[in-house]
Formats: sequence, structure tokens, C-alpha cells
Amino acid sequence: MIGWLAVLVVAIVLVIQVIPVERNVSTVQPGQSFEKTEKVPANVAAILKVSCYDCHSNNTRYPWYSVLQPGAWFMIRHIKKGKEELNFDEFNNYSKRRKKAKIKSIISQIEKDEMPLKSYLLLHSDSKLTAEERKMLLDFFTSRTNPQ
Repeated sequence: MIGWLAVLVVAIVLVIQVIPVERNVSTVQPGQSFEKTEKVPANVAAILKVSCYDCHSNNTRYPWYSVLQPGAWFMIRHIKKGKEELNFDEFNNYSKRRKKAKIKSIISQIEKDEMPLKSYLLLHSDSKLTAEERKMLLDFFTSRTNPQ
């Protein structure tokens, strides 16, 4: 009985590997809209690219394991949810009020150490914000609390 169950589990795992997953890849330069309209300094842009853009832009850097199911489905769900909350590539399309609210939310989440998500950091340790990076981001976003 256990032998058949193992065969069934392996067969299911193999079959789900061929189910296609939509990728979050755009032809637009990642973060271009936000970086240009908000005049983001290079050091802040570098931090955002490494720690934020995979889930909060129209371009995700996909690691080797992103082609393995069910992990790819988990990633897609996180990316979709992240982009619904904040999409740096579409930031310029937000109203002034929404921009201000998003910036306040970013500040709050950085202060509370809520972003990047702990589950994301498990496999992307390079995305963890240092105290210095957190300060740079907080200084930048605090200076933008009244977007134009």
C-alpha cells in the first residue's frame, strides 16, 4: 500500500511540473517610472531593486527553484499580492493621495521591520535590510511624504 502511495505522490509531483506559470516580466525597465519621477538616488534605487522589486514591480528576478511546482505557484501568489499592494513601476499612475498613503505605509513597514517578508528572506538573504539601508530608505521616503 505504501509503495503505491509513493508512486502516486511522485507521479503527481511530476505531472504538476508541466503546468505553465505566468511570469512577472515586462519589457519596461524595472522601477523606471518610480526612479525617474521620484528622483531616487542611486544608493536607494539599488536597495529597492534588491529588496523590493521582485514583489513590487513588473519585473521579478526568478531563481532556479521558481520552475519547480508547487513553489512557483506560491511565488506567483506572493508577487500578485505584492503588486496589488504597491507597484513601483506603476507608482506614477497613482493619485497624489494614494502616493502619499503608499509612502506612509512604506515608512511604517520599514520601521516595523515587516518588509521584506520573513518568508522571502529565507531564500533571499541578500534582501535583508541592514540598519544603514533602513535608515537610507526611511530618510528618502520621509522626504517624499508630500509627493508632487
